[in-house]
Amino acid sequence: MFCKDKNVFFNNGRSFQDRDGIQIGDNCRIGMNATIATLNHGLTLETRNTTYASPVTIGENVWIGSSATILPGVTLGNNSVIAAGAVVTKDVLANIVVAGVLTKVVKVIHSN
Repeated sequence: MFCKDKNVFFNNGRSFQDRDGIQIGDNCRIGMNATIATLNHGLTLETRNTTYASPVTIGENVWIGSSATILPGVTLGNNSVIAAGAVVTKDVLANIVVAGVLTKVVKVIHSN
């Protein structure tokens, strides 16, 4: 895991499964019991015991809510917010709030 270490907050109970790298930008908040994983496995019977690693990249000013799960290969854009309990399977663009299991965009963040 690589963290620029500028004002990054990790709450209790968070879990990192880091096999291929987790990069965390400045001013991020990672909520209680959040999980960030870089490792997955195949779905077929032949590949289920084979693991595949993919890095996770977290931009600057990102807030990951409590019990959110970030899956392998995901990039979270700057200023994005991941709601509590969300399961993120795809990249999240900058200035976007996502929520739910198999997240969907719920709001666009506009600059002042």
